[in-house]
Amino acid sequence: MSAGSTAVTYPREGFGAPKNRGLPPLVDTGLPAGTEVFSADNHISLSEDIFYEKFPESMKDRAPRVTNERGGWVLSVGGKSVLVKEFIDVLEQYDPVPGSHTGDVEARLAALESEGVHSELAFPNSVLALFGWPDKEVRELCFRIYNEHIAGVQERSGNRIYGVGLINWWDADGARRTLTELKGLGLKTFLMPLVPGKDEDKNPIDYCSASMDGVWEAIEESGIPVSHHIGENPPQTPIQYNALQVGMFQAVAPFRDTFGKYVLGGILDRHPGLSIGYFEGGINWVPSAIQDAQHIAASFRHMQDTPILLDPQEYWDKHFYASFVVDPLGVSLIDRIGVDKVMWSTDFPHNESTFGYSNTSLKSVVDVVGPEAGVKIASDNAKAFLGLDA
Repeated sequence: MSAGSTAVTYPREGFGAPKNRGLPPLVDTGLPAGTEVFSADNHISLSEDIFYEKFPESMKDRAPRVTNERGGWVLSVGGKSVLVKEFIDVLEQYDPVPGSHTGDVEARLAALESEGVHSELAFPNSVLALFGWPDKEVRELCFRIYNEHIAGVQERSGNRIYGVGLINWWDADGARRTLTELKGLGLKTFLMPLVPGKDEDKNPIDYCSASMDGVWEAIEESGIPVSHHIGENPPQTPIQYNALQVGMFQAVAPFRDTFGKYVLGGILDRHPGLSIGYFEGGINWVPSAIQDAQHIAASFRHMQDTPILLDPQEYWDKHFYASFVVDPLGVSLIDRIGVDKVMWSTDFPHNESTFGYSNTSLKSVVDVVGPEAGVKIASDNAKAFLGLDA
């Protein structure tokens, strides 16, 4: 069936925030029997004080603490959370959901099974505050400790909870060091920030600059795919009313900047072995981004200072994947995006997730694209991105 022939609808009425959601009986999604559904974008909160516990005695006074504030697991310094109020408000909503954190793997697997999901890719929550940690020595050590911890969760789950790791992206030696360790732990991808911060000279890091080539070379040599995710940065201007909703609305569309750098900034020409996944920003942005990149590349070709070797569509087809949670517009554009490049997810246990109707949500997608494409979107493509189909 053509992806554009039927509208996609999602049953939302009657479901509230995750802590209030019931779990209706599973329905037949239309996927072939035996399909192992893989949610490509879920979240897991760190609930153990691993940084303080694992830091050497000489550095314990510099370690962020993992504490519980109003039911949400946060990072704290001196007894005070480093997270903004709005983030804690949201954590308070979903961290009490059974299976939401690293401390109970069995509850986590039970939550997946309750919605017909076999496996998941699990991104961190408040650990993202480490991206901007000013002490880079502490930052890298926290990343390495987190990688070891989430790899343990992955192992205890029988490789059903695939943890997303963290690497040093600010210097080539550190990138190679953390990538080697991450790969040895069995982690299959890592989270690269959309906004990489500043270098040692306090200058903004430019992903497509020559100074970053060593980092990209290390990533390329590792063979590990890059993951980008929404939600790193708060709004740039104050918001008086419904700050959370306005901030979320801004957060769900952050990918054009890095896409432009990969494609128009020459990263993929210099490092053609890279594989990149975009998570939780939906898929409807992809056709318009490719179209605009094509128009800009053609219009300013005579002014470029480095050649762009391929059509932007070719870069997308060769290097990129994207996940969606609720995106009926994006699903209607599957033929434009590529059925092999799209990954379905539940976003468990976030407020905007499909927790409580994930099974029905997936059926709505399969009804549009058909069982064969449905297997790719709900299972095979995520495995391909992570290298699990080899």
